[in-house]
Amino acid sequence: MLTSDPAGVTAWRELRALIESAEPEKRAELLRHTANSIRRDDIQMIARAGLGHVGGDLSVTDILVTLFFAVLRIDPADPMLPDRDRFVLSKGHCAGALYTTLAHSGFFPMPALSTFMGPLSELNGHPNRNKVPGVETNTGPLGHGLPVAVGMAVGAAMNGSDRRVVVVLGDGEMQEGSNWEALMTAGHRRLEHLLVIVDRNRLQQGARTEDTNSLEPLPERLTSFGLEVREVDGHDYLALLEAFGPSTTGRAVAVVANTIKGKGVSFMEDRVEWHHKVPSEEQVGLALAELGG
Repeated sequence: MLTSDPAGVTAWRELRALIESAEPEKRAELLRHTANSIRRDDIQMIARAGLGHVGGDLSVTDILVTLFFAVLRIDPADPMLPDRDRFVLSKGHCAGALYTTLAHSGFFPMPALSTFMGPLSELNGHPNRNKVPGVETNTGPLGHGLPVAVGMAVGAAMNGSDRRVVVVLGDGEMQEGSNWEALMTAGHRRLEHLLVIVDRNRLQQGARTEDTNSLEPLPERLTSFGLEVREVDGHDYLALLEAFGPSTTGRAVAVVANTIKGKGVSFMEDRVEWHHKVPSEEQVGLALAELGG
């Protein structure tokens, strides 16, 4: 199993303290700079491996950066801290975005990213809690992460813990019935420390979500299941910070984060083929230039 990187942990702590103490505009600038750095590493990692889900990685990056660098109560030097917040990436096929975020947070050394999808690598195509620190549960089959997160939140409530459980889902994944069963339970039990985030980029493998199986009106549907619902621009860091705040109603919180698949790279943005496509060497260069690297 990978282990934390002391230098990376120190850098993460310093950056997080800077973000938390900064004025709003500076805070957003620091998060944006971090996100673009993670996007650059993710694109290069996928190109090197010849495998990955770059479009969904780029749409969820701003959400992950906001969580790991400004919201979650975690310690990369002690990934099993008993009362840490729990984070579940239900859209496990976007493991690349999670791995690069974890590496930038010091959960494991950055050079490990070069092993992504390699033989016997800890960093395989879906997150594995037995191999990667910072991963709370194995995900990949869609519709599993939210039910597990609800169970985690029930356990925390039974223990009288105020730890939060945060889960990120893909919007195409919301077509899985298991998610709606889990939402019904979350609403019934008033799991106020559960935060459900939907990466609403409106594209899934092969088509638009609304052409496959319409989700709208998604906020109203989530509300009807008894959740406190917030809808935001999923690339606006200050809006995300506000949306990821505690429940104000004593109910579980659901955030519909409107995002763009392939965010940050013009030729990937809102293009369905980039759900599961590997950039060429030339495309990598163009993408890095657009992202400032």
